[in-house]
Amino acid sequence: MDVDEFLARPLVARVATQGPAVRPVWFLWEDGAFWWLTGAYSRMEQTLAADPRVALVVDTCDLTHAEVLSVTCRGTAQVVALDRPRAVRKLARYLGPDPHTWPARFSAPLDDPATKLVRFSPNRTPRLHDRSW
Repeated sequence: MDVDEFLARPLVARVATQGPAVRPVWFLWEDGAFWWLTGAYSRMEQTLAADPRVALVVDTCDLTHAEVLSVTCRGTAQVVALDRPRAVRKLARYLGPDPHTWPARFSAPLDDPATKLVRFSPNRTPRLHDRSW
């Protein structure tokens, strides 16, 4: 399995920002960057404005198959305008392809002008680490 195939899975990333603070996020790996939503419901925009350095980990632990996979990255993040098609692709990974079936708490922010995307660019190309036994 390569890193792009691993990051195409609907996994949860944990993002660490200054503070330190660690947050779980649903993400989209696309165009060499991790993307996730933020908005008025979060302090992410203010946190990144103060210090854009981020560490991120995406990992799995499948005890049935003795498989432990991880991707760990460091870099900088920036808050950018909402790209609705990209946001829909991100949400579809976790909620399914039909936005009409999504709970309102996930679809409503797409119509909120305060909703934005975070673009996290790793310092290095992510590598998949296999710690299976």
